Amino acid sequence: METGSMILLFSCALFLLLSPCATRDTISTNQVIKDGDTIVSDDKMFELGFFSPGKSKNRYVGIWYKKISTGTVVWVANRETPITDNSGMLELSEQGNLLIRSGDNTVIWSSNSMVLTMSNNTVVVVQLLDTGNLVVWDKSTKDESLIWQSFDHPGNTWLPGMKLGKDLVTGIERVITPWKSADDPAPGEYLHWLDTNGYPQLFDRQGSVIRRRYGPWNGLKFQAIHMGNPNPIYSFQFVFNEKEIYTKYELKNSVVQRLVVLPDDIAVHLRWMDQTQKWVVHTIGAATDSCGGYGLCGPYASCNTKRYPPCTCMAGFKPRVPDEWDRANGSSGCERKQALDCGSGSGFKKITGVVFPDTRHSWYDNSMTLEECEMACRMNCNCTAYANSDIRNGGSGCLLWFDELMDTTENDENQDLYIKLATSELAGKEFSPSSLNKKKRVFIVVFSTSVVLLLLVVAYACIKKQKRLHMKEREDRYALDKKDNSVWMEDIDELPLLSLNKIVKATDNFNINKKIGEGGFGPVYKGVLEDGQEVAVKRLSETSRQGIEEFKNEIICIAKLQHRNLVKLLGYCNHRNEMILVYEYMTNKSLDLYLFDETRSSMLDWPKRFNIIQGMARGILYLHQDSRLQIIHRDLKAGNILLDGDMNPKISDFGLARNGYISPEYAVHGRFSIKSDVYSFGVLVLEIVSGRKNREFSHDDHNDNLLGHAWRLYKQGRSIELMSASLHASCVIPEVLRSIHVGLLCVQNHAKDRPTMLSVVLMLVSESVLPQPKHPAFYSEESSSELESVSTVDGSMITHLYAR
Repeated sequence: METGSMILLFSCALFLLLSPCATRDTISTNQVIKDGDTIVSDDKMFELGFFSPGKSKNRYVGIWYKKISTGTVVWVANRETPITDNSGMLELSEQGNLLIRSGDNTVIWSSNSMVLTMSNNTVVVVQLLDTGNLVVWDKSTKDESLIWQSFDHPGNTWLPGMKLGKDLVTGIERVITPWKSADDPAPGEYLHWLDTNGYPQLFDRQGSVIRRRYGPWNGLKFQAIHMGNPNPIYSFQFVFNEKEIYTKYELKNSVVQRLVVLPDDIAVHLRWMDQTQKWVVHTIGAATDSCGGYGLCGPYASCNTKRYPPCTCMAGFKPRVPDEWDRANGSSGCERKQALDCGSGSGFKKITGVVFPDTRHSWYDNSMTLEECEMACRMNCNCTAYANSDIRNGGSGCLLWFDELMDTTENDENQDLYIKLATSELAGKEFSPSSLNKKKRVFIVVFSTSVVLLLLVVAYACIKKQKRLHMKEREDRYALDKKDNSVWMEDIDELPLLSLNKIVKATDNFNINKKIGEGGFGPVYKGVLEDGQEVAVKRLSETSRQGIEEFKNEIICIAKLQHRNLVKLLGYCNHRNEMILVYEYMTNKSLDLYLFDETRSSMLDWPKRFNIIQGMARGILYLHQDSRLQIIHRDLKAGNILLDGDMNPKISDFGLARNGYISPEYAVHGRFSIKSDVYSFGVLVLEIVSGRKNREFSHDDHNDNLLGHAWRLYKQGRSIELMSASLHASCVIPEVLRSIHVGLLCVQNHAKDRPTMLSVVLMLVSESVLPQPKHPAFYSEESSSELESVSTVDGSMITHLYAR
């Protein structure tokens, strides 16, 4: 990761309109903090006062770092009720209630706290602690009773020592909610919380819809959160008793850390570096993979990111709706092959290496042994599974599930889950014949022997038949290249092999009226499968310069990918000289059909274009960093960005590279890296903002291409003039200018100067100060023409994969 653009991130971009008049350590009853006054912690690490976030002129009371990274806000009081001028005041009432008043003395925010028992000796003060916690104390008591604290009301930042969870006595629930935007600290649509229903576990939701589940606490961590063990920097704690349930983290040394959730729900763990005086990313969360969504595979199924489709039924279960599973849709889940017998006809199957199913409908007892846990589940007809709740010291505690097992994910967790199955579904089942008489025993032995022999004969016949079918299939799966050489297509287990007959039927024998486009690989047809699913069918043409290698590369590549911004490959056909790829059908086809068309471009207002830019960035980030194989696409261009019915972008054409937006280091020296894709992304961003093609761009005043024109305007402080005229009514100017700036950073001439896609994603969603770009590559008409001649030399470019 390059640190240049990652240093300040989201909250560091907040421009604080502060003009300190007075600084205090505490305030007492009826004292007032006016706009411009501040409270400072003893170690001068944190400061409290009024501020304005980002470009906003609204005023808020907040806490920010003072000693380091001045202005980085970590907490806001009146998130939803700003003051529109500098007349605000913060005061402490005699009852210990913190109040924010506007200039007309109207209370716009209150801590809703007060001393329970008032007396003449009651002394109430407000203090900002060295941890960043704003507290209201009752100093008149011997132990200085705590009346209220800001740590009970987190915002978008999780500081060390801050609890996430629920106080069972007061009912206070501490959750993390990101800001709406860098200019508006009001709670956004996302929420991170510790759910205390059943056995506690961490969740992340958008509105009322659960997005992710991080599993229950296993004694060391929450199951789905990957942590180094031991962790030298911080330690997680989980407290679970009659008074409260919460988790928090504490620092083990003097480093300064914070966890901030950005407006688009990306959680970033930041560490302050004294040497560079900058924030650096320690970890970044919310990386989306094929098993990232809650309940993706439905009940009694497990999800594995290394498998395609990622869902499979647990042992003893079968797909509930087989037709959906055949289409790689496992959301309906699975059902038992054999119903449970509440008597003695059930047992348990041990599964290792999974994040436990949703525990909101579970029962627990932390004092029970595993044997006692099994007995409790066996005796309860409604129990579906059991497990130890704590993995420490060989395992302890008991977890029982009494509902469908939902949202189970396979990973490297070393914790066993025992699923209740009918005895007939258990391998190695044993019968005890001691109660049978001798005649029955003889009958069972003879019958069992006969059955075994019969099964052996049938199995032998099936194996022989399977071998014959396999050999026939191998013969049918030869593909002929242009020199008529036979090339064997390797087995692709992740994708279904579709019959040519099924594809012919879906496309009405490749009817010309079904044709929706054509590329370097060949024509693309719209088809409808037997189950009614619409698909896009790409057929290798006889005149194509591409062949078996590109075909295989695309299958191998996409079969291992699952991301909302990547097109899905549903299957393939390789029958003699026919090589066909079957994709999900994208209703709105490709981005270039809208972007560069004078009439259709009006359908892409600025919110849609900005969403497309961000979606592309996340898709490329997944390819570069989060997928199982590091993938360099090398053919990113508007024609390879497909749009679904809601205009959401999906990257397509992996492995079938043609002359896209080629980076200078590849065009001139044949070198490529992830920065080559960054360059292509930058060109796309400038095209999306302007609605103009880079190479076909022309201007009356100069011969620059689009990149050169954007650079020229940027240097003159006129970047907004690059924006398409059709966007004037819908544009958000700061977003447009930031997109242009990011685009210019991505197309810089030298690869080392370009940001990584992680940096790009964060720059697009934040208001951080961006580095100054250097001149772009190929920004004159002459150099662009030279690029054309160079880039057409190699006609066999393909996407490259690198195993992680």
